[in-house]
Amino acid sequence: MLGIDISSSVVKILELQQKGDRYLVESYGVEPLPVNAVIEGRIENSDEVAGAIKRAIKRANSKAKEAAVAVSANAAITKVVSFPASLSGRELEESVMLEAENYIPYPLEEIRLDFEVLGTSALDAEAVDVLLAASRRENVDARTAVLEKAGLKPKLVDVEAYTIENAFILIANQLPGQGEGMTIAVADVGATVTTLYVLVDGKIVFTREQAFGGRMLTEDIERHYGMSYQEAGRAKKDPASLPDDYQSKVLEPFKRSMTMTVTRALQFFFSASSQYQSIDHILLAGGCASIEGIAEKIEGETGTPTSVANPFADMVIASRIKVQALSNDAPSMMIASGLAMRSFD
Repeated sequence: MLGIDISSSVVKILELQQKGDRYLVESYGVEPLPVNAVIEGRIENSDEVAGAIKRAIKRANSKAKEAAVAVSANAAITKVVSFPASLSGRELEESVMLEAENYIPYPLEEIRLDFEVLGTSALDAEAVDVLLAASRRENVDARTAVLEKAGLKPKLVDVEAYTIENAFILIANQLPGQGEGMTIAVADVGATVTTLYVLVDGKIVFTREQAFGGRMLTEDIERHYGMSYQEAGRAKKDPASLPDDYQSKVLEPFKRSMTMTVTRALQFFFSASSQYQSIDHILLAGGCASIEGIAEKIEGETGTPTSVANPFADMVIASRIKVQALSNDAPSMMIASGLAMRSFD
């Protein structure tokens, strides 16, 4: 099953296989999207997005026909609710549907809803905790429709926060003590949005989105050097092609802004939660995580160990995949990885 991450600027696809106790990267592809094809998580031009998915699949040479996508955390409502453990499967489903009306501010006919039994409640041995997840129909249906338009069969729609939680398993063994008992912040800096996810012992406890991303750097290059947006985008990927003052005049101010964005997100987390007052490690994800020196800059500002996420570090790579290209894209493939891993649930 292909994991397909549809962001505001690119489509990322990933196909994994299992090779013994490790994953194998079977195929992957990254395809840019036209500006405004996806705005604030909404698919505005389904033809453009479907076309990008088709091109990514062709470039990846994938034969997979089933796919998984995700909606943003902001587009989903999640809630953990307890129910009597004695309920049968049908009774539990009926109870969930009745209870959902108390937590979801939309008529049930306007949403897509699912639930998962998490296990025995920590507060009541005779109850089970159940995770409810819901999103407006248009959010879910727009994604499944674009997959179908690209010739794929939608198998599941996840929530981005839980795909990050899923993919964190791939990163944990790169951390001290394999991340056990640690409070980890994942700062995913995309093209237009930076999302902070906080995980405690591998489980999501907090998410927050902020309007900041790599598109601002592209626009800064565009303005500073009188380039077209497309020219600036290409130049950003090849800094050596830019004038000598690029580092000091354009890149360093952007790095300062990115550092401030991550710092503010952490401060908001601390102010919103009296339970957690420190972070053990910061992981940088998204396209901007690959900017040279940004991890060191954020670590220096926050005083917290900071590294760049690489979900493929312990994977086997198929021989036909360009390892350097995959390495460059790795920090931005966390959501695609978490989705692709759903093949093995």
